[in-house]
Amino acid sequence: VQLQASGGGLVQPGGSLRLSCAASGIMFSINGGGWYRQAPGHQRELVAAITSGGRTDYADSVKGRFTISRDFAKNTLYLRMNSLKPEDTAVYYCTTRNVVTQNDYWGQGTLVTVSS
Repeated sequence: VQLQASGGGLVQPGGSLRLSCAASGIMFSINGGGWYRQAPGHQRELVAAITSGGRTDYADSVKGRFTISRDFAKNTLYLRMNSLKPEDTAVYYCTTRNVVTQNDYWGQGTLVTVSS
């Protein structure tokens, strides 16, 4: 199983980015997926999650600004981030859990920096 995250970068406050997470060896259509982030000096926290059935959940701090989605054909998870704030600066990780084995898998992380 491999998760390859991409799309991070430097963006000004108020800007937008879209993160992508391409999976191999596991299907988002069966297992769902999520995005976490970890800022310097902070614990990793859940940003957004989506179940296999399409139900979504968001951290209060990103509700109304971030959208999680997936493309079954590409087996890719996305995180659309709008109205970015400096406090969104973090390394963002995608993850999924095998519903049969309960094993968790993580991408390598992609850095998002929001700064003017």
